[in-house]
This record gives sequence, C-alpha cells and structure tokens, in this order.
Amino acid sequence: MTTAEAAPGQDLPDEREILGWDQFGEAARDLARAVVASGFEPDVVVAVARGGLLPAGALSYALGLKACGTLNVEFYTGIDARLPEPVVLPPLLDNAALVGRRALVVDDVADTGETLALVQRLVAEHCEEARTAVLYAKPHSIVAPDYVWRRTDRWITFPWSALPPVS
Repeated sequence: MTTAEAAPGQDLPDEREILGWDQFGEAARDLARAVVASGFEPDVVVAVARGGLLPAGALSYALGLKACGTLNVEFYTGIDARLPEPVVLPPLLDNAALVGRRALVVDDVADTGETLALVQRLVAEHCEEARTAVLYAKPHSIVAPDYVWRRTDRWITFPWSALPPVS
C-alpha cells in the first residue's frame, strides 16, 4: 500500500504500530489527563509541524487552551530516512508571544528525539517553562518527553499519514 510516510520505492515494515482515528482520540485525552495530573498548567500549546499538528490540536481542546502555535520542522524524508539534522522552515513561530508563558510542545513521536529536542530548546529560550508531550516515544530517543502515551520500537502508521496525497 502506498502511504504518505513511505518515500518512492520504499515498503512499510510488516511489524509496525497502527494508530486509528478512534484510538487517537483516546490517546489525546489520556495525554491531557497526564498533563493535568502532573500539576503543569500550560498557557500555550506549540505543535511540531507536520506530525504534531493534530495531536497538538486535540490536546489544546482537551486542556481547554485556545493559544496554539506551530513550528515547522523538516527531518524525515521516508521510512528511517532523514536529513542530516532537523531544519526549521517558514513560517516561523512568534517567539515574542511566548515570553513569560508555560508551553507544552507537542509532536506525534519522539523517534530519534532530535526534532523534539530542537523545538523544545527554541521554545524554552523564550518562555518561562517548556514541557513536551508525544503520542509515542522510542527507546533510542535522545530526549525523554515529559508526557508519553505509548512506548514502542516499531515504525508507526498514523491515521493522518496512512494514505498518499490526493492527486
């Protein structure tokens, strides 16, 4: 099956996590409960685009937060295929809007952790506190996210990237 996550000529691994839309909704609520239970009260949710857009939106609704921002980062080019390092793409986040705020940085997965580490560092430079939340974390990630729904060492198929772009 062709997906948005595989580069041309790549096949999906047989052993992988598959997240469906219903399960995604439950995962977002579980993450929100973990944030609330920890006592952390974010003022703003920052999505790591593109993979973190839907999780961040779901978390902002579940936490009752209307302040949302996005930082666009490119790193993955296919299954286990990456650029040498994450690259921040325009449009850029309004850093001045983060001053004095507590931010929750949200992504879909902490795989290598390099993207999450970059975004957390950039956001933390401007706000009072920056914590991280992901749906999935992998054991080899260079960062330990503050909030994780599941841990896996498998490739993950998300519902928003399971199908190829419309042509």
